[in-house]
Amino acid sequence: MNLSVSIASALRDALTFWLPLACAGCGDLDVSLCGGCRVQLAPRLSGREREPDLAVVCGLPFEGVAARVIRAFKEEGRTALARDLAPALAAALAAFVPPGALITTVPSSRAAFRRRGYRPVEVLVRRAGRRPQRLLRLRRAPADQRGLGDRARRENVRDVFAVRVVLSGPVVVVDDVVTTGATLAEAVRALRAAGATDVRAVALADTPRRRTSKGEWEVIDT
Repeated sequence: MNLSVSIASALRDALTFWLPLACAGCGDLDVSLCGGCRVQLAPRLSGREREPDLAVVCGLPFEGVAARVIRAFKEEGRTALARDLAPALAAALAAFVPPGALITTVPSSRAAFRRRGYRPVEVLVRRAGRRPQRLLRLRRAPADQRGLGDRARRENVRDVFAVRVVLSGPVVVVDDVVTTGATLAEAVRALRAAGATDVRAVALADTPRRRTSKGEWEVIDT
């Protein structure tokens, strides 16, 4: 573990000691996740076509309690919440993973890994009872996708992934939250180019969206 990751881990531990424990879903004190909020994380599978020729199966809608818990898991260092999020991802994987498929994840940037000290999607996949393989790497760090429209998101991640090995057979690529599907679509394209067949996409959560007057999709504020 390098120095920056060790420092990030120590800071999270210090904050956990000094700040009061609160439910990640509703804010109730003295509990990491209350029973009522845990019920809201029960799997609610959905399958949608995001990009052309890209169907994504998701375990939860990214809204309300689920959105707050996922943000706490990713951005507040509350890795124990993976245990409560994992059943929804496990259900999505069980519904969509073909026999013998390799499972990989959308990779975190180096900056994100240094900031967090862990790779959220890999943690979730392992908690869901699967063993992810690091088949993809980033050629470059894309800009933050938040606030970008569909076309800008696709351009932002174009050719951003490289595949570490020559592939054959089915592969499932996993992300935590899917919005337009641009990142997953680019990951799928890279895996297919490396020889993978029957490449499928799964995400923990699906961001609700609506069409604007210009015909593009925008994220509904959650």
